[in-house]
Amino acid sequence: MELFTAPWWSALLAIILIDLVLAGDNAILIALAARNLPPALQRKAIFWGTVGAIVVRSIMTLGVVWLLQIPGLMLAGGLGLLWIAYQLLGEQPGEHGDASGPSSFWGAMKTIVVADALMGVDNVLGVAGAAHGAMDLVVLGLLISVPIVVFGSSLVLRLVERWPAIIQIGAAVLAFTAAKMVLGEPLLSEFFQSLPLPEIWLQVIVSSLAIAGVLLAGWWSARRQSTESSTPSVQT
Repeated sequence: MELFTAPWWSALLAIILIDLVLAGDNAILIALAARNLPPALQRKAIFWGTVGAIVVRSIMTLGVVWLLQIPGLMLAGGLGLLWIAYQLLGEQPGEHGDASGPSSFWGAMKTIVVADALMGVDNVLGVAGAAHGAMDLVVLGLLISVPIVVFGSSLVLRLVERWPAIIQIGAAVLAFTAAKMVLGEPLLSEFFQSLPLPEIWLQVIVSSLAIAGVLLAGWWSARRQSTESSTPSVQT
């Protein structure tokens, strides 16, 4: 594809729209993972977490054809993302201000990079498809996503600090993304098609189960931790 032609600009616009739509999940993930850090480390985690995510996506983009041949990739990624959403939901400060979440810089970085690797498949496939094999557009797409994710993460983090209930909304968004990945698994396509349900209802049911499961599991975990912390220890 020749540079600066009408098809080139059209493909670039499509990539920007894909980045805007899909970067929201990444921004929420990074903000939730960094929320327990001191303010100075939060900014550092957002920047380097975004850089790590872009590096992971770059590697995945180069091997996108190979990735598509891995059976069960979308299923494994979706289930892994559900687990991470549950962990992030349970990682909330307790009564005394302590937090069980990734309170260290490297702990937050590990959560960000691993989770982005799991949920980055959709973004990689979308950008690679819109670029039609033009590597200059793929690189531009990756570069454009950096400021979008950094700004989005900073905004979400400020909102979380003001309204902690957004943590549940963020976990629900990650669970919804995980449900889409499971529904997009080729190994399960025949099974889903055999069900006597319209596709839209199947999406609603699977997404609702994923969101409800994560939120209920997070609530139960938080309640259990609260009970354990309020139970006085018995001295022998």
